[in-house]
Amino acid sequence: MATAARAGRSGLPGAVAAVVDAWALFGGLIVLAVVAMHVASVVGGMVWVPFPGDFEITQIGIAVAAFAFLPYCELTGANVTADIFTSGVGRRTLSVLKLLASFVALLFSVLLLWRMYAGLLDQKEYNYVTAILQVPVWIGFIPIVLSLVLLVAAAAITLVENARGVAGQTRDG
Repeated sequence: MATAARAGRSGLPGAVAAVVDAWALFGGLIVLAVVAMHVASVVGGMVWVPFPGDFEITQIGIAVAAFAFLPYCELTGANVTADIFTSGVGRRTLSVLKLLASFVALLFSVLLLWRMYAGLLDQKEYNYVTAILQVPVWIGFIPIVLSLVLLVAAAAITLVENARGVAGQTRDG
């Protein structure tokens, strides 16, 4: 069954889209796990003692999940847009704007990857840990950096696809 990210894609873009789909589902499972932990913590707080470090796990878990959704949003065109500004433009102008947006997404995803990787190295070098559970903070950076690698790939795919769209608009008129 083709998902929104894989629709119409084959070869390397299709393979990347399949990985992006799975990664977004992984992010969803993390959110569910965080919610389950909070439910257990609330119930546990009424019956015995609350779950220690739930705030720390929530911070890391939700950050990882949010980054896991970014590549999927890029591949499916689910990023926030201001359609009110583009509702009256022609198809060619819209294609050019999509191409520009893909280019900007690629630039920002490379910038984020570069800086987040540097942050991971800093967190590891200085051995920062969470206050209660003493979990090394850098561990949370690993899936975030992987998400950004997928985001770079997704942005490159959408850039190529949107460039083809602009070229197709030029040939069609």
